[in-house]
Amino acid sequence: MGEVDRINLIFNNKIYRKYLEKNKSYEENRCFCLHDLEHFLDVARIAYIMALEKHIDISKDIIYASALLHDIGRWQEYKYNIPHDEASAELAIEILQLSDFNVDEIRMITEAIKNHRGENESSSLSSLLYKSDKLSRKCYGCAASHECNWSLDKKNLDIIY
Repeated sequence: MGEVDRINLIFNNKIYRKYLEKNKSYEENRCFCLHDLEHFLDVARIAYIMALEKHIDISKDIIYASALLHDIGRWQEYKYNIPHDEASAELAIEILQLSDFNVDEIRMITEAIKNHRGENESSSLSSLLYKSDKLSRKCYGCAASHECNWSLDKKNLDIIY
């Protein structure tokens, strides 16, 4: 199965779509950055560009799968107070299994998802996901930036990718 096919298996997965809708429902009145498909694709594209530029040998479908799933459990943080990195990693397993990813790939992807909230060097994929997640945020044009609790040094105030 090709790289694009596995990504579209994730995208078209009914469980994945249900979780996207749950995120949307819980963030309906959120004025800050959303955890939606647009964000997931921004993270994927930035991470892939970074991997190409830095000659990091991680396949495109692994990068895209990680990005598409990294915040899929955000709704569980709102509903159950479960940290979304943990929830997303757990929810990702079944979706990845149904999308033809093998055990080693699933382990790599879920480890990156678990580690995407803090700058780290636990793996190249974790680091890519962390950095691209931050760079995807459009703080430089956000109307709610003054209300955001992110520190100035964490805010993305320049267009980098």
